[in-house]
Amino acid sequence: MRVKICGLTRPEHVVWAAGAGASYLGFVFFPKSSRNVTAETARGLALEAPAGIAKVALLVDADDAAIGAILERVPLDMLQLHGHETPERVAEVRARFGLPVMKAVGVAGAADLDALPDYEAVADQILLDAKAPKGAALPGGNGLAFDWRLIAGRVWSKPWMLAGGLRPDTVAEAIRLTGAHQVDVSSGVETAPGVKDEALIRAFIAAARG
Repeated sequence: MRVKICGLTRPEHVVWAAGAGASYLGFVFFPKSSRNVTAETARGLALEAPAGIAKVALLVDADDAAIGAILERVPLDMLQLHGHETPERVAEVRARFGLPVMKAVGVAGAADLDALPDYEAVADQILLDAKAPKGAALPGGNGLAFDWRLIAGRVWSKPWMLAGGLRPDTVAEAIRLTGAHQVDVSSGVETAPGVKDEALIRAFIAAARG
């Protein structure tokens, strides 16, 4: 079971996530988010990470110039595209920057899963997240879950990750219902938006690994 702790903003967050056994560390580059970090801050955080933990940039409809500026400063292992990027854009980013790409797909109902084959064809990983409510400022990190039964028994051609409203007290059930081998959490291990909690991080990872 691989766990991604996303929205890290402080050096101690990296230490806590790494110490608890996280497989991925997520840094948010989206100004509207309370978890947004600058490239300079993210560089410091990424350099705190032990070897072997994947460092992921969460990007929302970022253009090439913005991505390039981040990569010039921050040592990253993966790009997570969390906006309205088309499959063509996903392929373009992957080819241009030479890093694995994870594409987030928002899910509210069964029809939202129809886009997955097109994204699976071009992305290295898929992240299934709860679709943001209409008019929401953030595409993710809203603390909302989707109906996990929608993907029960589904088989995907690429590695995939489950996100959306997961908490220490719900992640085990989410894994049981979906068969997920990877999970992603942000708000579920916070005491306030952007404020991570060491005990919650440890509890989440322990629950995910059963």
